[in-house]
Amino acid sequence: MDADTRSAIDALRRDGFGFVHAQTMRGLLEHCGTLQDWDAFAGSWNALGPDPYLAQTGRRRLRRHGVYRAGAQGIIERAEHQPHYQSSDYNRLQGDIERWFEPILPEVGNGATMGTVLRCCHGLFTRLAPAVDSWRIEVHQFRIEARADEPGEPTPEGVHRDGVDYVLVLMVERRNIASGTTTIHSPDGTLLGSFTLATALDAALVDDARVHHGVTPVAPLDPALPAWRDVLVVTFRAGG
Repeated sequence: MDADTRSAIDALRRDGFGFVHAQTMRGLLEHCGTLQDWDAFAGSWNALGPDPYLAQTGRRRLRRHGVYRAGAQGIIERAEHQPHYQSSDYNRLQGDIERWFEPILPEVGNGATMGTVLRCCHGLFTRLAPAVDSWRIEVHQFRIEARADEPGEPTPEGVHRDGVDYVLVLMVERRNIASGTTTIHSPDGTLLGSFTLATALDAALVDDARVHHGVTPVAPLDPALPAWRDVLVVTFRAGG
């Protein structure tokens, strides 16, 4: 195990979360594969669909969603398209409903960068839970747009858990935005840490069973220009 992998795992074991700077995250990823299609991968955020469920609350968010499974041999395969479901215990805003989102495009979901990200997560999280021989993996592409009269809400449900075992949040692009600070909390609400994913490949790793997380609203630096926050969220839950 290399030093950067050990450091990431140690942070999760010790604190329940970790912030990984882009240069370090790139090394972790490239140890698991290639990022040769990164430009096309990042560009796919321009083709996300609307979140109709969030629109019902008067909020805005664009997204796509996909499900994968990893078996005992570590082979990761994409599953059939299916809804995203969270109990209201974890999502007070949109819990207890099956939410269908537009699927991640095949060329993105089966591409080199996505495969590298998923293998990297599998390697990290399996080291933390070696007894787990299968995982259910959900992947979310999110774009949070911000306007002069309407800040964007990366986590409209507030500080929360996702109801999984582990979470990766990978920054893809920040365009003309301020704030968007990730906050980590103990179950009683005590602030444990905060950091901002500021550049492409900055990442947050979260032990979802131990800590809660949230992200502060984003506002445009220049209100006359488009502003958004693009992230990839990957969740791992034991049991496939």
